[in-house]
Amino acid sequence: MNIHGLKLFHQVAVTSSFTKAAELMRISQPAVSSQIRKFEKEIGIPLFKKHGRGVLLTDFGEELAEKAKYFFAFEEHIESIIENHRHARSGKIHIVATYLPANFLIPDWAATFKAANEDIDLVISTTNSKEAFEQLKQYKADVAIYGGSILEKPNEIEWEELFEDELWFVVSPQHPYANQHISLAEMVKEPFIMREEGSSMREHLFSLCQSYEITPPKVALQFNGLNETIRSVMAGYGANFISSLVAREYVDNNKLARVYVQDIHVKHKIAICTRKNEKPNLLVTKFIETCKRTLQ
Repeated sequence: MNIHGLKLFHQVAVTSSFTKAAELMRISQPAVSSQIRKFEKEIGIPLFKKHGRGVLLTDFGEELAEKAKYFFAFEEHIESIIENHRHARSGKIHIVATYLPANFLIPDWAATFKAANEDIDLVISTTNSKEAFEQLKQYKADVAIYGGSILEKPNEIEWEELFEDELWFVVSPQHPYANQHISLAEMVKEPFIMREEGSSMREHLFSLCQSYEITPPKVALQFNGLNETIRSVMAGYGANFISSLVAREYVDNNKLARVYVQDIHVKHKIAICTRKNEKPNLLVTKFIETCKRTLQ
């Protein structure tokens, strides 16, 4: 199979444009069209169909485009490994993190790492647990910093726990349940403000309710960001189930208040995740060692 032809097809599929693909590949648009036709002839299957003045992917074209995306992501990963081993003092690390470590741990880790490794670029993206693992599996990230339960970990992922953090129920200081001791059944009758489906805290709470055979709470407000969730609870509406790492400062400053739910003691794990059966490259290893030293 002609890999160059596959790469041209991939660029057209990603950009939805022969012209943009030509610009990215630094060749003429007619050359792209010609080589795509040759590639289609080579594999014996049409990849595009006419649609008005433009073209659309065929069903097979869509399937091949999805596979090509992973193929070239893996190719980029291999090139990165080669460069990282060739230049151990320079390169790029793609880090994906769930919201808790991204907001409350990684800023310090990244600053410490960059102070000692100025020529190494850190590209950090923040997402929910499910997407973090997917990015790691699909070679879109070199390492994932995860906050949640080990039960959510896919089999393809290597897990190294850094520490455990307790989860708290919190409300505004003016809430009737502020600093009170109540049952879980009473607590989940309150409206909850939470992050989107796929977030670890939401999964923890719903799993807790399932374990105690209690109907989960109504999610009255949903945000994609952690700070928005906290501020909504501080404003006086609803409750949240949140890491003490996040909530402690707000509770100490009387901006949030704990609710002590009887017999409920849930731990939240912070872990560094890499791909199983794959030794991290030298740059990733350096970053992981920095994270561990910062916690000591």
